[in-house]
Amino acid sequence: MRTFNLYVSGILYGRLRTGNGQTFICRLDVFSGEPGDWEPLTEKENGFYKSFVKMDFLSIAEKLELYEKELKGMGEISFAGERYTSEDGCSYLQRDIKFPNNKLMKAGRLLAVTCPAREMVSVLVEEGAEAETSLKMWRETWPDEKLYAVTYAGRFDVPMRDGVRLSTDVYLPGGLKEAVPAVLVRTPYGKEDGCEVYYRYIQRGYAVVIQDVRGRNLSEGEWIPNYYEVEDGDDTLNWIAAQSWSSQKVGMVGGSYLGYVQWAAAASGNPYLKALISVVCAGSAFVDTPRRGGSLVSGMLAWAFSVSQKEFQQKLMEREDWEEVLNIRPLSELPVKALGYEVPFLKKWSENSDYNEFWRRTNWKERSKGARIPALIQSGWFDDNGMGTTEALEIVHDFPKGMRKVILGPWQHSGNSRYDMHGVSFGSKALRFDLDYIYFQWFERFLKGIENGIEKTAPVEYYTVGEEKWKTAENWPAPQTKTADIYLAGEGWAQTSAGDGRLVFEKPEREYADAYDYDPENPAVHIIDMSENEIEVPEDYTEEEKRQDMLCYTSEILDRDITITGDMTAELYISSDAPDTDFIVRVTDVDEKGRSIKLADGILSARYRNGFEKLEFLTKDEVACLKIRTTKISNCFKKGHRIRVTVTSGAKNLVFPNSNTKDGYNSTTYVVARNKVYHGGSHASRLTVRVED
Repeated sequence: MRTFNLYVSGILYGRLRTGNGQTFICRLDVFSGEPGDWEPLTEKENGFYKSFVKMDFLSIAEKLELYEKELKGMGEISFAGERYTSEDGCSYLQRDIKFPNNKLMKAGRLLAVTCPAREMVSVLVEEGAEAETSLKMWRETWPDEKLYAVTYAGRFDVPMRDGVRLSTDVYLPGGLKEAVPAVLVRTPYGKEDGCEVYYRYIQRGYAVVIQDVRGRNLSEGEWIPNYYEVEDGDDTLNWIAAQSWSSQKVGMVGGSYLGYVQWAAAASGNPYLKALISVVCAGSAFVDTPRRGGSLVSGMLAWAFSVSQKEFQQKLMEREDWEEVLNIRPLSELPVKALGYEVPFLKKWSENSDYNEFWRRTNWKERSKGARIPALIQSGWFDDNGMGTTEALEIVHDFPKGMRKVILGPWQHSGNSRYDMHGVSFGSKALRFDLDYIYFQWFERFLKGIENGIEKTAPVEYYTVGEEKWKTAENWPAPQTKTADIYLAGEGWAQTSAGDGRLVFEKPEREYADAYDYDPENPAVHIIDMSENEIEVPEDYTEEEKRQDMLCYTSEILDRDITITGDMTAELYISSDAPDTDFIVRVTDVDEKGRSIKLADGILSARYRNGFEKLEFLTKDEVACLKIRTTKISNCFKKGHRIRVTVTSGAKNLVFPNSNTKDGYNSTTYVVARNKVYHGGSHASRLTVRVED
């Protein structure tokens, strides 16, 4: 029999013993702090670990001899439906799947399995080989670490200022008598589901407070996403500070909606909020979702469906009929026809078509009182809430060094979890094994006041695709970049196909216009799998760019590497024969084989070209200027590649089509718009980028 130890964020959570066709588990009892008895590993118990640490222990045990037979040498190795790559003949990275189980081999023996995830790293390691893995940094930093048992202090119905009570679970480190800092998690997904991922904070001496946000699970009140979170966050922080066990220092952690509520609480200026760990945070409605650029984001429907009932329903995301669902009109009937019941918050989102007090209440960036709260910000180039992180980066830009740390990887919304994404592969360093380690350093420094040097590390760490390496910067945008303009150019044409237009680095003197007809009933496609609930993934747009309603502007073949790092802004001079229409800009990297891989995109409804508070319809055929901010990227356009910018007006799966009428997306009447993009001369449409020196 061979024995392996399971560590989660450096904490021993259990032991696995396997051999002779049998597998046993000794699980840590977190509530006593003691290991349990050895028991046969059942399918049910194995299912728990598959959810918790993203490892299939029974499968690993079954394939142990196979791994030790096949995982040898360097390069690519495939067997039993699994694919690995290795650069050193020791570390084997599992490819093609979410939450890879990387294997560490030594002298033909499997020493460890390591799985990175968005906010946590798990290591299954043969007993005695811990120092061969990422566990080494945990032991070196905390060699004599004291861990506490988890004590459930109970469920509390915490009153908000309007009398609504929010269901809140409190956990405390057992046996710790002095006041402790708290880690607050506010969630719409059910506070009991997956709560074990937060036990590691309790074990290290923090109280953990997990709360169902208003209208969700066991909490009272009306569920309108984002609407009440500033006030409710403020009231919850005050409640925590008033508890006898509280040191009156609170940190918040979490991703997506759990990131949004952190910035909403911070916007209140509450004095007890002392640290944020903001992961793929959602932003304000018209910058991020659901009203990005003034459109109505259709890609959010999978998420909206999953939270359409009082309890979270993962199964409602996954449908075979998304094509039909997205075509339901009028939009007011979509929930009933797709789900069989009304969804009140979707009705409110649709009815509030312009930026008004309803949306302003949800805008944590605009409502911010300027509190400077130490913030660790984590996101990825392909995060569909990436624009929310952009807003967070703007808030912390002028914070003193040491109060902000930023980590930006080649990741989607599910974060630090894939080497390969929609046909695009990243290098061996793309995934990180120290994120949770940094989390604990951050909270230790700002909630416990321990001088550990985390504030002296690089303020920004980011990954450059193409170069496949991590870099550092003092701030974001990276100071080592300089702005540059890349201009749209060409001779002008009535219809378009990929390759007709040009991108040039000097402003063209002559002015031309390119035109296309945008039909809302046949929009260009934003290439995603709706059921995956990831709407900003990279994809190959080569075939889509052959459409007649898509303008393509492509650089000459590059004679040197060019690295673009940061946000980009497309300044487009446009006209239309419609009063309103959308413009979607994509930036792609075209390789030697002609594959056009999407890196970043942006969208704007023309009516909002002068601000979301100032609705202005277009005058027929009059030239107007649109400034469209894209998502972030750091990409090295390699020598032999080309840079491409595409412009169109539809993005099926991403946004509902603009009807080209004054009713925008919320119309049953569609008209075809004749849209033009001007370039050169006094109407020099361009893409402003930041280029690394």
